[in-house]
Amino acid sequence: MLQLKNQIYTGSNHRKSVYDLNIPDNFNNKIIVFIHGYKGFKDWGAWQLMEAAFVSKGFGFCKFNMSHNGGTVQQPIDFPDLQAFSENRYSYEVNDAKTIITLIHKKYPDASIILMGHSRGGGIALLCGTHPAVHSVITLAGISSIEKRFSDKKMLEQWKADGVRYETNSRTGQEMPLKYIQYEDFIVHQKDLNIEQACEKIEKFCLHFHGTDDSAVSIQEGIEIASRTKGPLYVLGNSNHTFETAHPWKEAKMSEALSFIVEKSITFLS
Repeated sequence: MLQLKNQIYTGSNHRKSVYDLNIPDNFNNKIIVFIHGYKGFKDWGAWQLMEAAFVSKGFGFCKFNMSHNGGTVQQPIDFPDLQAFSENRYSYEVNDAKTIITLIHKKYPDASIILMGHSRGGGIALLCGTHPAVHSVITLAGISSIEKRFSDKKMLEQWKADGVRYETNSRTGQEMPLKYIQYEDFIVHQKDLNIEQACEKIEKFCLHFHGTDDSAVSIQEGIEIASRTKGPLYVLGNSNHTFETAHPWKEAKMSEALSFIVEKSITFLS
């Protein structure tokens, strides 16, 4: 078994971040690359239990922190570097994901890479889905559009005037800054950040999960993704945006919703 923890990679704008790689002895030549979402990180909540469940069935598993998610190499959990967080942009996240895909593909050129993304990470996975090394894509409460994130015109006007806006992290209590450059970068790279078009271009196997009680990303977005990729959508009743898990997760087992996702994903990928 190969177990690598907090290995360093160089991401967007030459900023260093970390990744984990777990390859079991009974490796089935399939590696899941997990992409966290907004205000997320690789060690959030029950993701490590999800990783262990896949690895126990022979899958390799890689999870990583985005280069500008607010973490650091020294402190990869939570958000000690709000300056880096403020500089983040969607194009950076696509580049980070592609860097990790390339890294894994070089290490295991014959392996099938499966992208699995949560929330915004689901959208990033779809944008990377046409990468030649990618075999299939799985989204967990994935977003269907980046443009929708900028639909509030009054907010955009105020954001432009101020140059920065803040969002409160209810768990940490931090006021997390977002520079207007994020929107400007989206406009510059809009063609490459079009999830709707990316879904229609993916000629890979796709699988989607979404909770009925998701208050962060509407289940309608999951329906839109599934419709465009022609991949099946599992709707989880009474399940929220994080599939009934939280951070920190102190339980020994995953939630029933997350266990269901793992079970169905393994069947789908087998």
